[in-house]
Amino acid sequence: MPDAVFAPSLPPDDPTVSVLGLGYVGLPLAIEFGKRFETRGFDIDASRVKELATGVDNTHEVEPSEIRQARQLTFTTELDDLKGSDVFVVAVPTPIDESKRPDLTALKTASRMVGQTLEPGAVVVFDLIVYPGATEEVCVPLVEQASGLRFNRDFFVGYSPERINPGDKSHRLTDVVKVTAGSTPETLEFVDSLYRRIVDAGTFPVANLRTAEAAKIIENTQRDLNIALVNEFAMIFDRLGVDTDAVLQAAGTKWNFLPFRPGLVGGHCIGVDPYYLTYKAEEAGHRTELILAGRRINDAMGDYVAGRVVRLMERHRITPPGSRILVLGLSFKENCPDIRNTKVIDLVAGLEAQGARVDVHDPWVDTTNAPNGIRVVGQPQPGSYDAIVVAVAHEVFRELGPEQIRAFGRFPSVVFDVKQLLPADAVDERL
Repeated sequence: MPDAVFAPSLPPDDPTVSVLGLGYVGLPLAIEFGKRFETRGFDIDASRVKELATGVDNTHEVEPSEIRQARQLTFTTELDDLKGSDVFVVAVPTPIDESKRPDLTALKTASRMVGQTLEPGAVVVFDLIVYPGATEEVCVPLVEQASGLRFNRDFFVGYSPERINPGDKSHRLTDVVKVTAGSTPETLEFVDSLYRRIVDAGTFPVANLRTAEAAKIIENTQRDLNIALVNEFAMIFDRLGVDTDAVLQAAGTKWNFLPFRPGLVGGHCIGVDPYYLTYKAEEAGHRTELILAGRRINDAMGDYVAGRVVRLMERHRITPPGSRILVLGLSFKENCPDIRNTKVIDLVAGLEAQGARVDVHDPWVDTTNAPNGIRVVGQPQPGSYDAIVVAVAHEVFRELGPEQIRAFGRFPSVVFDVKQLLPADAVDERL
């Protein structure tokens, strides 16, 4: 790493900040920065920017009052509006492609955009999820190429992995410790100080960018493997005729038993991040075994649940071909509208493969955002379905209660509870 002198164009205590990407991660960052510094929130989605400018967030992560509190925050789709910024925070999606390999398209585009507006002395912070090494190997060269500036001489780089949990009102950006890293010791000091001013829970500075990148990856990989383990427990106990939830509650009385539950594992993090780690591991010559085994289990859970539902119907002498099935929930998790990588789609596909007609009801999800091929109904009609599957643990479904949920069914009909949302004696089967 070449020697560098840290010399931002403005004093570190009063930078102008630009946030690129105004989704689940970028918007909360832009709001918190906008409470303290001049902040420009940038997104390529003009409708998203227009909506935010009116104080509305359709992800429901922030309230209109929170947007109004960010008095120094403006929203834009114009890249030129970011010129003169001292800090660029990149918070764009990092998904996987159809082959389950890292898709860095948005990240590469954002890196080039930063390079086009970057001025000497600026700091670029990547606040997202990538594999160890991606910031220096992928992002930095693109910024250098687009800007004509030299890394660690003319501009500096920080990394702080996002820890946003969509739909979680108890663990907000300001409530969760922020890991920070910098490309030089002086950059780390600057980045860490910057985040300490917006994160009440504090920061955890680490030695280098790769350590911070790796820390985030293993957070979600660990959760993925634990969920895969209890998903396999559920498969075993189903064959043994044992109630999985009852077993987990009993085991949970020991102080060091971890409280994971079986279910569909989707979303932008847990179902994606392990593939970033396995990709980089294989590139380095190590073939992962355990991580990919967990991923295979979790990726197959949609089909597995569909098979359980079909067998339940057959035991009650309900013929799956030609039947009507209602699936309650489409988002990847409870109490949020996020449908990224939702495994409910796999569940629906598995049921339709058996000849069933499947309707999906989710009051959290805008029907215009539903994936192609998913039949979304606004309000299910009582007495219309041969099977009802509770796929997502939305509080509104809990409030409906077992009687109203059963009322959607014909006679006879069955209720399968994926998320153990309802009492065991109120459903025909649970995962």
